[in-house]
Amino acid sequence: MELERALPRTSIKAAQWGLLFGNFIIGCGVMVVGGTLNDLTHDLGISISTGGHLLAVAALMMGVGAPLLAWLVGHIDRRTLLTWAMIWYAAGHLLCAAAPDHEWLTVIRALTVLSAAVFTPQAAATAGFMSTPAHRGRSITFVFMGWSIASVAGMPLTAWVGERMGWRMAMVFVGVGALASAWLVRRYLPQGIRPPALSLRSWRKVLRSPLLMAVVLVTACQSAGQFTVLGYMAPYYKQVFGASPEQISLMFGWFGALALAGNVVLNRVVDRFGAAPAVTLTLALMALSLAIWSVASTLLLLGLVMIPWAISGFATNSGQQARLGGLSPRLAPALMALNTSAIYLGHALGASGGGWVIEHQGFGQLHWLGLAWMLVALGLSFWAQRVQRRAEARREAALGLGGR
Repeated sequence: MELERALPRTSIKAAQWGLLFGNFIIGCGVMVVGGTLNDLTHDLGISISTGGHLLAVAALMMGVGAPLLAWLVGHIDRRTLLTWAMIWYAAGHLLCAAAPDHEWLTVIRALTVLSAAVFTPQAAATAGFMSTPAHRGRSITFVFMGWSIASVAGMPLTAWVGERMGWRMAMVFVGVGALASAWLVRRYLPQGIRPPALSLRSWRKVLRSPLLMAVVLVTACQSAGQFTVLGYMAPYYKQVFGASPEQISLMFGWFGALALAGNVVLNRVVDRFGAAPAVTLTLALMALSLAIWSVASTLLLLGLVMIPWAISGFATNSGQQARLGGLSPRLAPALMALNTSAIYLGHALGASGGGWVIEHQGFGQLHWLGLAWMLVALGLSFWAQRVQRRAEARREAALGLGGR
């Protein structure tokens, strides 16, 4: 069923904006630890690498939880499901703000982010379900743009709040935003949205497809490459360049503004030029930034070096969602859940690897590990793109023969 024909376009657009705002808050919450890592580690009396474990544990929970929860909640009306996911997210962040020590914070954080493992993939699947095939890619990338907006507005703001008012206030900020998101989803998302339930057969189809799994692995590898560096940017700015709270916030804002611009451009062209070529290009641009990272001897130079990465980072994730949705719309709920799982498992790998590099080699070697992950993602994307083209050519040839 496609709701775009059944509901007024204004209703569909309002629902899409509600889902976009939800992803904005999800993005703020996922990135809040990285943005406030300086104050958080100082307040709790732990090292930067130990603080990085918070990133890894949360990412691992989301990575494992996304496909399992997608299977468990498949029968629930999406308005009800997404509303309660944001209420859970709000409660979790408010409890995180009150956590007395690192151990309690780790447990609460791990439980809190399970709602993110539900919201992002189900919001993408819901957006695609509400759209016609011609608009599906754009609808999915539009909803996912909330993450880019989180990077341009949410992450700099939470980083500044963390540096000036403490990490606990940044958690409260996310909690209040999640409550507002729950109201918006409840208010504007139509009732009765139930994409096809995920069966074991659906999962088998996904897991047995070399093409689909290669595309999912692209997501995991590029996510690991990005988060190896991005997860530790706040302490990197402070310890390597001696950046002030305002400079840290400005750098996050610069990265986020470029990320938003890149996502807007992708949203406009993805259905015209194809998601696979767009993703391959963004991966190449990110690899370029990481390859020349060491030439950045000042914050200003670093701001220039990160331009190719920033305009591509979140656009890659959006493009991957559209890429998978286009490859198999019927398997979209499973694919979106698995892709979200890959994003977060990549975060866990990146945060763990980045923490190890910082502890043993220092900040100066982070980008090399990030580059290695990115080159693997680029190679996989090239291969998947070629396989997809050959499959499409065979289908066209078969249709041509059948029409004779």
